[in-house]
Amino acid sequence: MGEFLELEGGYLAIGAFALAAAAFVGTRPFVGNGQAWKKTIPFVLITMAGFISAHYFVTTSRMADVKYRFNQGGTVICESRAVRKVAQSVIIDPNNSQNWILIKDVFHSPEYERGFHAARCLEYFKPTKEDRKKIKF
Repeated sequence: MGEFLELEGGYLAIGAFALAAAAFVGTRPFVGNGQAWKKTIPFVLITMAGFISAHYFVTTSRMADVKYRFNQGGTVICESRAVRKVAQSVIIDPNNSQNWILIKDVFHSPEYERGFHAARCLEYFKPTKEDRKKIKF
C-alpha cells in the first residue's frame, strides 16, 4: 500500500479534486434539478479508478523490467529532476566507474547527491553502428 501511495499520491489528489468539483457542480439546483450528482459521481469515480489503476500497473511493470535489466548488468536511463536545463537524463550502467547500486526502488551513486527512483527510468539500448547509418541528418 505504501508503494501505491508513493507512486500514485499525486494522481489521487487530482482525482479527489475532480470528484469534489463533480460533486459541487452536480448538486447545484440548475444542473439536472440538483440530481446530476447521481450520474457524475459514479462516472468520475470509475474513470479515475480505472486510469489510476492502469497507470500503477504500467509503472510497476516498467520498474520490474528496469530493476531486472540493472541486476543482469544492463544499462538503464533515468530522468534527472535535479537539473532541468541541461542533461535531463542520466545513463546508469552498473559496469562503469560510478558505483551504482540499487536500494529498494532507488538507484544510488556516490557521484550524485540525489537518488533516482526506478519509476522514472527506462531500459536503455545503446545505438549500434547500423542504427547510426539509418539516421540521416
